[in-house]
Amino acid sequence: MSFLAIDIGNTRLKWAQYAAARPGAALLAQGAIFLETIDTLAETDWKRLPAPSGMLGCVVAGDAVRRRVEEQMELWDIEARWAVSSEREAGLVNGYDHPHRLGADRWVALIGARARLLAAGPPCPALVVMIGTAATVDAIDADGRFLGGLILPGFGLMLKALEMGTAGLKVPTGEVVDFPTNTSDALMSGGANAIAGAIERQHGKLLRRTGMKPALFMTGGAAVKLAPITGLDFETVDSLIFDGLLQIQWSRLAA
Repeated sequence: MSFLAIDIGNTRLKWAQYAAARPGAALLAQGAIFLETIDTLAETDWKRLPAPSGMLGCVVAGDAVRRRVEEQMELWDIEARWAVSSEREAGLVNGYDHPHRLGADRWVALIGARARLLAAGPPCPALVVMIGTAATVDAIDADGRFLGGLILPGFGLMLKALEMGTAGLKVPTGEVVDFPTNTSDALMSGGANAIAGAIERQHGKLLRRTGMKPALFMTGGAAVKLAPITGLDFETVDSLIFDGLLQIQWSRLAA
């Protein structure tokens, strides 16, 4: 009765196979692949997997990419199911003006964060930060309501914009330091501080709004760049979207 979770971002597809469709289920296998090569999954990574009994995915890369992934899934006799934002799911209430317009990845990550909070102890507010092509900073209160969030450029987009708009600047491989003394470090540190500043401001707003110290979850490959500069306690959770997909599937099966 294994379960396959799929996260299709703007540049990569990540997948994980679990022993069951429930939070905390044992991880059996996982992998990641760039979107340019997803047409090889059925003959490579997925060929070696035991057939899952069900799946749920999250996709932001568009319908064309989703259809390519569904073609690769034809080696198994399962129905492709994809998470979409809704007014309410798995104990979380969507406070977006138009709930269905909220990005599926943001919605699923928020559900995953909420599930982690409830598993750890009494509920509290939380800030959920995803750092990829774009960076998102989303807030939920202790009652499980999504309050809203920010979208800003990720590291790559910031640096690319500077490269395109400023003569003589190239995308750097710099480090994040307090007082940069070269252009590469200055660019990387500038991007990191811009994102960290947005996180810290939203954290303070959520604290004032709720009167409770928010938990802070970060996910995404670039989250590690923020560790040296943010003054907030946070937990890095690479599996946050997978956690959300497991929670959604388990809640639907239990309904």
